[in-house]
Amino acid sequence: MSLATIYGRARVGVASPLVTVETHISNGLPSLNIVGLPEAAVRESKDRVRSAIINSCFEFPTRRVTINLAPADLPKEGGRYDLAIAISVLAASGQLGDVNLRVFEFIGELALSGEIRGVPGLLPSAIACHESGRQLILPADNQYEAALVEGDSVFASQLTQVTAHLLKLSQLPTCVNDPIKKTIVNHKDMKDVKGQYQARRALEVAAAGGHNLLFIGPAGTGKTMLASRLPSIMPAMTESEALEVASVQSVAGRKMGVDWHWSERPFRSPHHSSSAAALVGGGSIPKPGEASLAHCGVLFLDELPEFDRKVLEVLREPLESGEVHISRARGQVTFPARFQLVAAMNASNEAYTGGQDYYQSSASQKYLKKLSAPFLDRIDLHVEVPPLPSSVLVNAQEEGESSVAIRQRVEQAVARQRARQGVQNAQLSGRQLESICALNEEDKAFMQQALETLKLSARAYHRVLKVALTLADLNGTEVMRAHLMESLSYRKMEKTLVGAVTN
Repeated sequence: MSLATIYGRARVGVASPLVTVETHISNGLPSLNIVGLPEAAVRESKDRVRSAIINSCFEFPTRRVTINLAPADLPKEGGRYDLAIAISVLAASGQLGDVNLRVFEFIGELALSGEIRGVPGLLPSAIACHESGRQLILPADNQYEAALVEGDSVFASQLTQVTAHLLKLSQLPTCVNDPIKKTIVNHKDMKDVKGQYQARRALEVAAAGGHNLLFIGPAGTGKTMLASRLPSIMPAMTESEALEVASVQSVAGRKMGVDWHWSERPFRSPHHSSSAAALVGGGSIPKPGEASLAHCGVLFLDELPEFDRKVLEVLREPLESGEVHISRARGQVTFPARFQLVAAMNASNEAYTGGQDYYQSSASQKYLKKLSAPFLDRIDLHVEVPPLPSSVLVNAQEEGESSVAIRQRVEQAVARQRARQGVQNAQLSGRQLESICALNEEDKAFMQQALETLKLSARAYHRVLKVALTLADLNGTEVMRAHLMESLSYRKMEKTLVGAVTN
């Protein structure tokens, strides 16, 4: 056989399109050419493949070898095609006999010795291969990652092991779940928080409905401490959500069990000096940013006004759509970014004096002008975190309510939401909200008056309804006036902030 066709997978964001590796061997001076828009690392694979084949006791063809990576307009980067190229050369030169290679997919980087090395971002390829019905042969370093997908993927550490499997001389081991998948992560507990009952309540509402949250208060009142405990009360991820999170982490090159744990909701806290590309992703070869790494989890922005205003503005679209679209000369990439934004800020960089006049001082207004009204409008809950009384701070002995107890209520509320619409309240459209809430005429008149008083936008109105619906789900009732009033109370601080921003 002088022509062989086998399959591999590219990496484009969290997608993994099929790549067909075609190898043709013809008469002519010995050479090896790779076409199909290969990047530098792919072009260099011809030297790795030649040495790996020879050192694995096979013969490298001393004729003209042409390798095409199709589709030709899809950029190919990295060493993930090495194994597929080596197998196609062996098949085209007749050293594998009459083996049906179209039922397999190959991914792996080759060492000069024939050893197969792991590659980043393998999980999306394993998912796509499983959906195609083919068997994936992958590096041993990636076996636990591929085991997250139900299928018959197998792994190898040497090129000779792969060829023996194809020739049915031996069987490669199947990827199986590792105990690391069942690792239980001990989150920080809510019982450690003293006082701050309004902030604790807001955290519970945010966890139950997937709402964005902003803590405002002077330094040292526990804003960061509260935010770090949100993952401990959030509902458990579904299997599909866990796979989405794992795919993003895999593409980012982060290792399961080391950088993150299976079924653990991400908690990302970037420094306020971070750039826009660090938050939403970028680069000549686009990689996910903090917003995507926080997918299905929490993106915590501490010292919010210290972030560059242009950096914060790039989060406006992901907060609405749940996705990040990155356009570069090489093409467009989409990363998921359905996260909960939790932010913390001081109202001023001056000493705290208390009262509403504190937010209207010249120092406070200058500090708050670093934020924009449209950005604040996308945050559902604005909660003031005042200093604790010294008596509570020093003398309080009893522990607060534990995260386990709060999480039980949250999961009950989320179960009601999924039974009703299949999604959390934060993901409902305006029409769906108005249909579910079904406000009577008195409540409509009340909401109209509240909107005029607080000067809320149409977006803010729907977010008020979403929070009210979450409060009703926590109580196991329909939306009532009390829920609307509590929901509106989380917007009063926004009016103060926006007034300072726009003055």
